[in-house]
Amino acid sequence: MAAAGAPIRVPVVVACRVLGLSTQGYYNWLKEPVSQRDWDDAHLIDVLYEAHADDATLGYRFLTDELDTEYGITVGENRVHRLCKIAGITASHHKKRSKPGSTGPAPHDDLLAVVDEHGVIRHEFKADSPNTVWLWDISEHPTREGKLYICAIKDVYSNRIVGYSIDTRMKGSLARATMRNAIAPAIASRHDLPLGQGRSISSQTHPAAAREQRPGRLDGPLLRRRRQREHGSFFSLLQKNVLNTRRWESREELRLAMVTWIETRYNRRRRQRTLGKLTPVEFEMIYTTALAA
Repeated sequence: MAAAGAPIRVPVVVACRVLGLSTQGYYNWLKEPVSQRDWDDAHLIDVLYEAHADDATLGYRFLTDELDTEYGITVGENRVHRLCKIAGITASHHKKRSKPGSTGPAPHDDLLAVVDEHGVIRHEFKADSPNTVWLWDISEHPTREGKLYICAIKDVYSNRIVGYSIDTRMKGSLARATMRNAIAPAIASRHDLPLGQGRSISSQTHPAAAREQRPGRLDGPLLRRRRQREHGSFFSLLQKNVLNTRRWESREELRLAMVTWIETRYNRRRRQRTLGKLTPVEFEMIYTTALAA
């Protein structure tokens, strides 16, 4: 109304009073239509697009960490969340298809159970060094050719997947292959190697595999809620970042996608706040370097 060239011009003072604005703010906007804050937001959105294009599974929290570590830009999560909402940047996660059912009691001794001063049994998912406490679990995933099974072992110390195996059938060989892949560099110390989902792998059921090499403490099955939360985070991320992204035609196609995500993304690229915004591989390298010094 007050702009030059308007069909009906109204004095600036009158227009600002009607709109509830200050004349000083109007003249500041007229002098600088785009503020420095808007320029900074536009630049930050460009960087967010670049970081998100490199890994579409990152949400605004992980993008905030990427800006700090990879681009040297320190910014708050709330601002990143606002800009991601404006730019339409979202993590490529899909909703869960079904809710997992309840599980039964553990079929073996609980290696991580401790009794506190009140006589209550609690679980300590802690480790002071790599290869001392491992968590096992197994999961199945459908393709048009049939189901594909993956058995994985996670190190509690660094959250790194130290070993995994993929097969078309859930047999004892799947667990044995996972065990061999995980404990090849580890030091033997225990006989019983239990596995999650109500199945256990021990020196009695698979003596040949148990005689080879054994790591420190392996715990399973992951039947109680906290155990599912400790190890289930990996399978939840695998489900969201790989399995639910599309319909898989063949088992080989899904197998290659899972291997690629575990080796190139989860272990080496995905930063975890429980590790001080480091990746599992970086976290273990710091421990190894400190131990060598």
